[in-house]
This record gives sequence, structure tokens and C-alpha cells, in this order.
Amino acid sequence: MALLPALLLLLLLGLAALAAVLAVVLLSLPSYDIPPGVNQPAKLRLVLAVLLGTAALGRILEKTGLCNQITFGRYVRQGRKLGVDPKLFIQDLQFNKVPVRVYQPKATSDGRRRALIFFHGGGWVFGSLDTYEKVCRYISRESRSVVVSVQYRLAPEHKYPAAYEDCLTATIHFMKNAEHYGVDPANITVCGDSAGGNLAAAVSQTLAGRSDLPSLRAQVLIYPGLQALDFNLPSYHQNRGVPLLFRERAAFFALQYLNGHALHMQEVLEGSHIPPDMRLKYRKWVSPDHIPEKFKVRGVKPRKSTDFIAEVYETVKRFCEPNLCPLLAEDAVIQQLPECFILTCEYDVLRDDGLLYKKRLEDNGVPVTWYHLEDGFHGIISLYDYCGLSFPSGKRGLDSVVNFLKSL
Repeated sequence: MALLPALLLLLLLGLAALAAVLAVVLLSLPSYDIPPGVNQPAKLRLVLAVLLGTAALGRILEKTGLCNQITFGRYVRQGRKLGVDPKLFIQDLQFNKVPVRVYQPKATSDGRRRALIFFHGGGWVFGSLDTYEKVCRYISRESRSVVVSVQYRLAPEHKYPAAYEDCLTATIHFMKNAEHYGVDPANITVCGDSAGGNLAAAVSQTLAGRSDLPSLRAQVLIYPGLQALDFNLPSYHQNRGVPLLFRERAAFFALQYLNGHALHMQEVLEGSHIPPDMRLKYRKWVSPDHIPEKFKVRGVKPRKSTDFIAEVYETVKRFCEPNLCPLLAEDAVIQQLPECFILTCEYDVLRDDGLLYKKRLEDNGVPVTWYHLEDGFHGIISLYDYCGLSFPSGKRGLDSVVNFLKSL
């Protein structure tokens, strides 16, 4: 009989936690900005409620000592396991100790296939092979390509450059063994969304000009985050409260990846972390002046002058490394890059990172295919078919990637 009171207590605690989560979600939703131009705003609000509820419950679990908030968030984001795909061979492997999942079309091919090496998004903190299972299956089926999805180590447990090193290691291994998978070594593309786009750009730059490996055929960057010098670009202010990536969270994720914690986040958001001379040096690449005027019509806030704080810079100075912020690579590296596909979304804080990189590539003679989702928001590709909620703009974006691959 002693078991009954314990169960009732657990039930009451569970109901109290659920009530707290719902209260937080309902109180928080009005403070977020979902512009009317966004694709499927009602559905996005529902997705946001789920994410906010997950975060709130994670905080409760962490405070009670039951579970770490990030660990809980990863568990919820895993998604359900998918069944067998009749059109694909799928196997989990390791490339030099880096876990990967390889998708190979079952249909016969006249010759060697193209391949896509995919690095998932999630702010370097979240995301997994399972989280992006639907996306990778779709790309492989529709483009008839071999897709290699890479499970790199996550922050904050594994700080920079762990994720970058895992992606580079897996890519080199596959390039050296491409023929084993029926792939043309001259037709291998790296791809990623958000943090994964950052990793794809960094890997592409590292491999540029290497004579011991085949050249990459292309790089596909889906709303990539490419710099951490300036969190006050127009898109950061215009979309600071638009789901699914808020301005503060962008800085939070970058700091988690760099240092394993988010100390000095406010100073980084204000721009106090970069010395004036260095800011002036990189202004030729990172500046609102290089953003086309049509992207400023929703209003641009003039940047407030802030005092440089040397102590903060000492903790984040690796933000100036191109392997972490690819937008800062020298022209000599940019000029050797393969052609690039860049997808940007209008309602995304990272929109301007993509626009600035597009300009850098074009200025250095690198062919660029650009696809802009006028009604898109950050993360929409992975939501093209989310728990039965369809986001047509996400599917259009995903199809634009497929069409680019088929053109190679």
C-alpha cells in the first residue's frame, strides 16, 4: 500500500511540471515575432510552442537534478525511428572513428554516382543522424545520390575544433574510398544547414588546393552561420525575435561551440569582443554596407558604438579563425573554392551571413547559385514534413538543393 502514495506524489509532481511548462509557453508566445510574410505562421507558432515547452520542461528537470537540460533537448529532438526505405540501402558505419550513415539508391545507375556529404545543423549543440534522417533520405532518393550523413561531436562537451575535425576526417576518408560506394571521386559535394553550413564551408576551404585529394565538386550552404564578429547586421535586428533561431541564441550557440559555455554573451552581442583595429580590418568583408539595399527596407538600426573589452576578447579571439568563421578566410583561399549553392531565408538572423559570403565568392570569381526563400525562416528545411505539419516553403528549398545536385 505504501506504493500508492508515492505514485500519487509522482503524478501530482508531473501535473505541476506540465502546468508550469504550459504557463511558460503561453506567456512566452506573444513576445516572439512571427511576421505575416512567414510561411505557415500558425504552424510555426505550434512548432515554437513545442520547442518552448521542451526547453521549459528541461529547465525544470535540470533544477530537480533529474536530467541536464541540453541532454533532455537532444532526446526530444531525436525524432522517431523510420522504417525501411524501399528505394535506399542505409547503413551505419564509422569513418576513422567518426559515426556516419550512408544512403545509397537501390536503382541501377549507368555510371558512378554523385555523392553528398551532409553535416547537420543544431548550433553545434543539438542534432544527430536520426534528427536529419528524413532530409537525407529525401535528398538521396530525389537526386539519386549517395549521401553520407556525419555525426560529429557536439558542444559543450566537445569544444571547437572537435566538430570541424570530425567533419574533415569523415570527408577525407570518403574521398579516398569513394569508388567503394560506386561514387565518382570527381563529383563529391559537401553540404550542411546552419551550423552544418558553417562546417561545410570550413571543410571546403581546408581542402581547397590540396593536390593529394580529388577536388570537391561543389559546396551547398543552407542558411549558414559564417561569422561571429558582428551580431548587429540588418538581419540580426530585423529577425531577432523570429523563430526558430533568435539573435541571443545565435550568440549562445557560437559561444558554446567555442568555449563550452556562454559567458560574456551580452558583450559579444554588443560587439565589445573585437578590437577596433581588427573590426576595421574585417569591415571589407563583414559590414552592413555590403548588404543589398532591398534587404534593408524593413528597417536597419544604426550600430551603437561600444567600448572594447580586452578581457572578453581574450576568451573569444579564436572567432577570428576561418575554420570557425569561414567568412574571414583570405582571398587566396576563397579563389580556390569549388562552385557554391547558397540558400538564404528572409526571416532569418543568419540571412546576411549568406549574403556576405555570396558577395565574397562572386568577387573572387567563384560561381554561385543563390536561392532565396522570401517567406522562409531559419530551420525550415528540416521542417518540410514535421510531425505531419507540412511547410511548402521548406520543401521548395529542399527541392532547390536537389535540383542543384542533379545539375552537377
